[in-house]
Amino acid sequence: MDRAEIPAAAAPRQRLARAEREQQIVDGAVRFFAEVGFGGQTRELAQRLGVTQPLLYRYFPTKQDLIERVYEAVFIGRWNPEWRALIEDRSRPLRDRLIDFYRAYTQDVLTYEWMRIYMFAGLAGEDINRRYIGMLESELLRPVCAELRAAAGAPPPAAVAITSLEQEAAWQIHAAVFYYGVRKHIYRVGVEPDVDAFIADAVDRTLDGALAVTRRQHTGSGK
Repeated sequence: MDRAEIPAAAAPRQRLARAEREQQIVDGAVRFFAEVGFGGQTRELAQRLGVTQPLLYRYFPTKQDLIERVYEAVFIGRWNPEWRALIEDRSRPLRDRLIDFYRAYTQDVLTYEWMRIYMFAGLAGEDINRRYIGMLESELLRPVCAELRAAAGAPPPAAVAITSLEQEAAWQIHAAVFYYGVRKHIYRVGVEPDVDAFIADAVDRTLDGALAVTRRQHTGSGK
């Protein structure tokens, strides 16, 4: 047999430290579920990773264990705890704080993988979305409501409880930016290429209305 015809020996499987192997599996699972959704089989994931399915189960005994780890990596791990302090920093105009927050949020959170996993999770009935929304309401939306009150000269939430409509107003500000990510990563249609300009414009259009309504409801002034 000619030397060129001799089949190459299979490359030995790389031995990784346990923590490295676990991270490899999690990173691969994030990419896998973002592509195919949570209906994807762990057998196919193992094939893509170049490992056996029994090895995968040594690290994550059930598929739900792996989904939980993906949630921690994609949703909890990408949330910056300093963002709330940014929102609540009244030494700066609320407009500037919201623009800075959404620039960081869009870059760090509203990525291809995050958006697709979030949508697939909702369709699959996973509670990832509900848990994330609970965190979002606690760490972003209710603080934004409090800052809207302060900027509008209205009573603080300690004096007058935040209403469901006020929280919906904070959702509207958030939804304007969130839907940009949906159009870009889910529908894959054209979006404004200058994301910073879009965020500033979206904040201006939604914040001005929210402030006007807050003033009218709590102070009787529409100015």
